[in-house]
Amino acid sequence: MKRSSRARIGATVAVGAVALALITGCSSEESDGSKSSDAGDAGKGSGTEAAKALSAAELKKLLLVQGDLDAKKFKIEDTSDLPKSKSEAEVSKAECEPLLWSMVALPPGDTDAQASTGVSEVPSGAATADPENLEAAFDVNATFVGLSSYEGDGAEKALKAVSDGVSACAGGYSFTGDGETTKVNKVSAAEGSGTGDESVAYTQEVAMDGASAAGFTIEVVRKGNTVATFYTMNLAALAGESTKPAATSAELVTAQVEKIK
Repeated sequence: MKRSSRARIGATVAVGAVALALITGCSSEESDGSKSSDAGDAGKGSGTEAAKALSAAELKKLLLVQGDLDAKKFKIEDTSDLPKSKSEAEVSKAECEPLLWSMVALPPGDTDAQASTGVSEVPSGAATADPENLEAAFDVNATFVGLSSYEGDGAEKALKAVSDGVSACAGGYSFTGDGETTKVNKVSAAEGSGTGDESVAYTQEVAMDGASAAGFTIEVVRKGNTVATFYTMNLAALAGESTKPAATSAELVTAQVEKIK
């Protein structure tokens, strides 16, 4: 991914534009993957065999809105520029596809029922004190939130696919979108929030320019037959300033999972 991404984003958190850049215009490297709760045992005694998928319209109503969050900490962002279809990218390994889809708020499993939003953390400290301090302004976490719903045990299968992908893709994979190929060097397990019925978390390190790289965190949570994905980046890291993965806010994850019926 090019450092020019910083210019496209601007000093404010343009969540949707960043996601689009990730899937269509980067050359990348990823690191870190993880699971919390045992997704490998998904489906055992969960009683979701007869579950019916929610519609996209129903999922949209379950997405976080500004009133669900502390306005002093979080701001809802537009994600209209997020990829709308999995056909927008090709992944080198089929088992790694759920990892990529979770990064761009698309369903990690087999369903068309989906909805997404974006949340940025409100800048504080140096960024607030000096609006001209671009370095501080970019030191902000942004999270893409995706919801997807499944028939029967589809949600459990989706979580297992993500969990299996973290292991299978530990050595890396690549994806191509808009003629640009992004290389993921490694995927590693991370500690998740432990919310919902089960969850999987992992981190990735994406190459920016030359030897520089940026770290990202992804968490996937199942509650019943609905799956929530959370992909968090730090804009300074996106500009190649840091390789440390940005942590997904536990408060944010909890707020979203609690809205799922």
